[in-house]
Amino acid sequence: MLEVIKAGGWVMWPIIACSIVAMAIIGERLWALRTSNILPRQLVPQIWALQRKNQLDAVHIRQLRVSSPLGAILAAGLVNYKHGRDVMKESLEQAGRQVVHELGRYLNTLGTIASISPYLGLLGSVLGMIKVFSTFSMASGLSNPAHLAGGISEILIATASGLAVAIPSLMFHRYFQGRVDELAVRMEEEALRLIEMMHGEREE
Repeated sequence: MLEVIKAGGWVMWPIIACSIVAMAIIGERLWALRTSNILPRQLVPQIWALQRKNQLDAVHIRQLRVSSPLGAILAAGLVNYKHGRDVMKESLEQAGRQVVHELGRYLNTLGTIASISPYLGLLGSVLGMIKVFSTFSMASGLSNPAHLAGGISEILIATASGLAVAIPSLMFHRYFQGRVDELAVRMEEEALRLIEMMHGEREE
């Protein structure tokens, strides 16, 4: 493996660094964006049950706020429940925007890696081509095929490495963006459900 890295030239080191960062982000986001972590089941009915029993106090709301991203949104609305439907809805929307922003953490970095990795591979290819053409301009001509083979290897290895990092990074970037959008819609549905229940339009 070390020989392959050396054959690809110095540009392989930033490509490797990009791959490490991309893998760390992908692993972290796969863990963080689990449905069970973002949207605990039956959270809204549990809140409504506490409300009917007059047990929805500041302690329960504080616990709800730190329990999950959805809990943080619903807690913001519950704090302003007594101020009316419109104020409660506005509080939910503001908290929702903050939570969705947090769910998209590191995705810009992952998208940047997906964008620059092919260019790093292209840079390595250009450097390899320079090395190839330099063999023709040398006084020895093609008497040293090792220089020619080394330049060709640098072209192929750098290009392949850049694409190997960029393709999965782009795939996961698009996947996580879609995942965040899906979770945002589902959290919005739960927030509206809470408003309907707490203000008497629907009971469960």
